[in-house]
Amino acid sequence: MDYNLLVGIVGMVCILVAFVLDEFNKRFDQDTYFYNVLNILGAGLLLYYGLTLKGWPFVILNAIWVIAAAVKVVKIALKR
Repeated sequence: MDYNLLVGIVGMVCILVAFVLDEFNKRFDQDTYFYNVLNILGAGLLLYYGLTLKGWPFVILNAIWVIAAAVKVVKIALKR
């Protein structure tokens, strides 16, 4: 299997796991570290994958996703 494809698949799984847990687990939502860390990891990996493909819309989407999740992690940290 191509390394870049594997990176893309792992990134996709991270984001999908965060989404599914948010939908079906009451203790897991957008205000938890784990949710946002999964999104940062997943979007970061998909950002790398998009860069390797030169898929600029995909790169922009995931760059914004990483930034948004990182900002959320900082807000969560500041609340504590």
